[in-house]
Amino acid sequence: MTALIVVDHPEEWPHQFAAAEVISADMYLRDERLAGMRQVRVYNLCDSYQYQTAGYYVSLLAAARGHRTMPGVATIQDVKSRSLLRSDDELEEIVERSLHGLKSKRFELSVYFGCNVAERHADLSRALFNLFPMPLMKATFAKSSTTGLWRLRSITPIPVGDIPKSHGEFLRQVIENHFARRGPAGRAGRTPQYEHDLAILTNDDERSPPSNREALKRFERAARANGFDVEFLNRDDYGRIAEFDALFIRETTAVNHHTYRFASRAHAEGLVVVDDPESIIRCGNKVYLVELAKRLDVAIPPTMVIGSSTQADDIVRELGLPCVLKQPDSAFSQGVFRADTREDLGEGLERLLSRSDLVVVQSFMPTEFDWRVGVFDGQPLFVCRYFMADGHWQIYNHGEKRTTEGESETIALEQAPADVVELALKTANAIGDGLYGVDIKTVGGRHVLMEVNDNPNVDHGVEDAHLGDELYDRIMKGIRARVDAGKQFKPAR
Repeated sequence: MTALIVVDHPEEWPHQFAAAEVISADMYLRDERLAGMRQVRVYNLCDSYQYQTAGYYVSLLAAARGHRTMPGVATIQDVKSRSLLRSDDELEEIVERSLHGLKSKRFELSVYFGCNVAERHADLSRALFNLFPMPLMKATFAKSSTTGLWRLRSITPIPVGDIPKSHGEFLRQVIENHFARRGPAGRAGRTPQYEHDLAILTNDDERSPPSNREALKRFERAARANGFDVEFLNRDDYGRIAEFDALFIRETTAVNHHTYRFASRAHAEGLVVVDDPESIIRCGNKVYLVELAKRLDVAIPPTMVIGSSTQADDIVRELGLPCVLKQPDSAFSQGVFRADTREDLGEGLERLLSRSDLVVVQSFMPTEFDWRVGVFDGQPLFVCRYFMADGHWQIYNHGEKRTTEGESETIALEQAPADVVELALKTANAIGDGLYGVDIKTVGGRHVLMEVNDNPNVDHGVEDAHLGDELYDRIMKGIRARVDAGKQFKPAR
């Protein structure tokens, strides 16, 4: 991939890099050769990104040409939003930690590709770059006269001509690190045999990740076989999303979580994303799935969606005991409780209603196992039986020190009950065309939809037990086809 550093006045730019060509904004906007190039990454270092300036048009036309650009138009718009500048609680904590002790009431921070010359501001510089991926930016802070707290007031680009000479060597090293895939903002140029870049988002500290280490290795191998250069990202790499062509999330997702922010930013930047933000929203809330099941006219357990006005006696009368209480955004059997008595029910309701105005309550339907049908791009991918954890009523048993889970059995697609697969496809395809895991119980010969999961488990030795490496290859082939076609995964309407 060709890397271009675009500046207003190349004569003011002091550095040359083997990994990138320095050109003027005028050249980028007018040169037909550049307009027709593919696989281009643009670093827009223009003096201004104001509407209809050359800097604005560089990012806008880069998007139209299919070039990857930093900053993108979405970032340019974001830095104008006062609400976005104030809305991140985590950023506020980092700001206070970084600027605490400063005597002045105003402070300006120069951030070069997510870095600052002062080590004490390293975390703040990275956090700002993650929120507003801009190559050269000046962040202005002011201390409140009433609260004494620091607040971010503005983000503006740093004109190349305004970079202090004393920062020149630091800037050169930061950019070299970026191209050499070192440091907090780094990514190398692609190895020649790879046509596209794939980011895989993971969390090494996650207790129950959706893919084990061996599965991640196989995803990486399959991706490379399908023409992707692969890099594993963590939550600190948010500002680098626009450097890639596709994002594959292999960390447990949630709406109020950095995984959703990654998916949303990637989608806005035009990347192919698995799973897309709309799927995370839809699959991540059991209230939505209850309503979807009603619209599709598919069987679910006897269910009540209740609020604070609902009495425990009403639930017992309607559903009986035991019953199952579900936090709407729970995952991996967490936030799900069985109430065997009225006392259990009352305590569970109090606990869950303190977190959400709505709670899902369902009749308890004990089974030996649940079906899990993996669906990708509108087609069935795998079928498993997940058995309940030993001595427990769920697949996962979350103990204080460790989580145990039941046995599993993966079967050939053609050996699975056709109506189980049909129910899974009907439901998943009503959500979108991403990667889903549909859970179904069979009770008295009747198939009952339990839930649909985005970002489902794909573990080596479990979900791949029948297809083996073909499972990983199918997913990567689907992502590659989307990248080649310039199409994102879409939610159903």
